[in-house]
Amino acid sequence: MGELVMAAKITHVPSIWLSIQPGRHYGIRRPAEEALTEIGRRARERGAETFLVADTHWLNTIGFHLNGKERHRASYASHELPHFIHDLEYDYPGDPELAELIREEIVAGGQKARVHTYKDLGLEYATLVPMYFMNGDSSIRVLPIGCNMYSTIEENRRIGEALLRAVRRSGRKVAFLASGSLSHAFPPNEIAESLLDDVSSEINRSVDLAVLEMWKEGRIGEFVGMLADYNVRCSGEGAMADTAMLFGLLGWDGYTGRGEQLCPYFGSTGTGQVVVDFPVPVLAHEGRTVQ
Repeated sequence: MGELVMAAKITHVPSIWLSIQPGRHYGIRRPAEEALTEIGRRARERGAETFLVADTHWLNTIGFHLNGKERHRASYASHELPHFIHDLEYDYPGDPELAELIREEIVAGGQKARVHTYKDLGLEYATLVPMYFMNGDSSIRVLPIGCNMYSTIEENRRIGEALLRAVRRSGRKVAFLASGSLSHAFPPNEIAESLLDDVSSEINRSVDLAVLEMWKEGRIGEFVGMLADYNVRCSGEGAMADTAMLFGLLGWDGYTGRGEQLCPYFGSTGTGQVVVDFPVPVLAHEGRTVQ
């Protein structure tokens, strides 16, 4: 039987990549760099064999999609911010077997999913930036699942449940990464550069901080009850699909684990960012879920 060994909400913002380049922005995201590195260290410590990444920059419009290539090898430049991320060479093993199991479980749950192995289907930076810090030796498999920008929170809860069923069938030790922001309201272009280190709305900042308190206090039922509204009112990235998958995988409103925040909350070009590691429930012998 496979095992979920990690479930984390992570940041991937391009300013983290800018932070490791020479120049005036060098080091601006050091706490986030260290938090992502720590997530990688913990994943290895827990024996992770595959990083399963809900990538909010691989945005789909119909259905649910997995990049099931045997090997992910290419060079990447961001279409969004090519001056931030370019010439990023990568080479990671993939996990076609787990991809197929996930497809089967999503379909078994009444939804549509496809696994792709197209030569030109590369990785997006919501996977690549975290992998740089977490998987520098390329020893852990990488399996991205895209986020449908028109999906509902309820759909993504069910996807998270399907992911867990597939992991348990797989024989793999899997680290799940919800790679996306908290609030995600970009400022107008004319002032965007002035908010490199800030959130675009005080309301969004306040809600983000309230969400982090819910996570740290284990008030998950309260959080998932407001998640659909949070997504709409705070301009959720990729429909907050990654977050809904995360909590669907963890047990939704039955999950009472307390998230461990690994870096301070920070703003990046108007968006709210953080890294939080959630304890994974274990199945007790009598069939109960124990946090």
